[in-house]
Amino acid sequence: MSALARYFKHQGMDVAGYDKTPSPLTDQMIEEGIEISFDASPEAFPERILNQSHDRVLMVYTPAIPLSHEGMAYVSSLGYELLKRSEVLGLISKDKQTYAVAGTHGKTTTSSILAYLLSYSEKGTNAFLGGIATDFNSNLVLASESDLMVVEADEYDRSFLRLNPHAAIITSIDADHLDIYGSPDQLISGFEEFANLVHDDGLLLLREGIQLSARAPIIKYAVESLTADLTTKNLRVEEGAYMFNVILKGDDLGEVRMTYPGRHNVENALAAIGLALHTGLDWESIERGIESFSGVKRRFEYHIRRDDRVFIDDYAHHPSEIDACVDSARELYPESKITGVFQPHLYSRTRDFADDFAKSLEALNDLLLMEIYPAREEPIEGVNSEMLLNKVRMVNKKLVDRENIVEEVLRLSPEVLLTMGAGDIDRLIEPIKNALDEKDK
Repeated sequence: MSALARYFKHQGMDVAGYDKTPSPLTDQMIEEGIEISFDASPEAFPERILNQSHDRVLMVYTPAIPLSHEGMAYVSSLGYELLKRSEVLGLISKDKQTYAVAGTHGKTTTSSILAYLLSYSEKGTNAFLGGIATDFNSNLVLASESDLMVVEADEYDRSFLRLNPHAAIITSIDADHLDIYGSPDQLISGFEEFANLVHDDGLLLLREGIQLSARAPIIKYAVESLTADLTTKNLRVEEGAYMFNVILKGDDLGEVRMTYPGRHNVENALAAIGLALHTGLDWESIERGIESFSGVKRRFEYHIRRDDRVFIDDYAHHPSEIDACVDSARELYPESKITGVFQPHLYSRTRDFADDFAKSLEALNDLLLMEIYPAREEPIEGVNSEMLLNKVRMVNKKLVDRENIVEEVLRLSPEVLLTMGAGDIDRLIEPIKNALDEKDK
């Protein structure tokens, strides 16, 4: 939503919007001249916009806000054109050569790496990303001279079916969003439909193990695989960086160095490299780009990185994402005790994957579990964080109120701390960092 707001602002339009709570991102957007209200009541909507004729106003909404929401109900009653975020993204990208990155995990990092590789080459690109890429300090990349566009293709609410991709990546199709799809099979059907949107003269990169058909040629990719078309060889960690050779259909293209941490991010980088090669990007640009890529905020993002203390924040909100986050921390800090603060996201997701969440969280040495962040959902009877905590088979676990998290973190004095979740846990990053820095003085 914020990328769309920034796009329209860049086009010279008057942009205003609503968000539930302030954040560093909304602060930045307000500085950019975008009016944001945190009051959902009708009185808070700017009159200068509502006084315009209907053909001069576009209302855009995210499905994360229910139609029963006070602000949504009010806007709907006024008769303005009201489009979903995905519909608007589809309209913007329809005249571009669109490279879409889909998947239940990894799409934000993968699309950010691809956008970075293209942006700092002679090709350039436009991009709508699902997170703040550190190198751009934004989720929006604009290059008026380029007809390329990288978009993060969101499977939630079948949004990605609004796109018209020339080429695409599908990073994973693990069961998720079952409140929308109803079953894992229906989710796979949604991805199959998306795969068949890719142009027959384009390219579809599938993570090895994903079984989908498509009109476009398919390349399977995976790290250190004997059977994938696109893979790595000699993957290792040297002086805090990943080193690996890229192998495409048996040909060794060369070695790259990646300082962005996490073995799962090596795989994300591999997919981005595959699509960058499809655009015709030269190997030297790819090699340089992978080494200099800085990362994405809230994707294995370091906030403290010292010999005696590490603090990493991650958007992980699905069991597979927690596994990737904890496994990466273990690989980088094998001798350290790892403490996790986890905020579950959505009652339905917690219910559907409770046993998997419990198993993933058991890989931690210490667990501080927060209450469920409901987002768009109403409570479900019997589904709460206490239920989840009872399933976690470990001794050092505790259910903690939000206002006590900083105190509990200080009590544990973690060697390696992971904060994980897709709700508003990111609002705790600065207080936790400041408290740990003060303790370590």
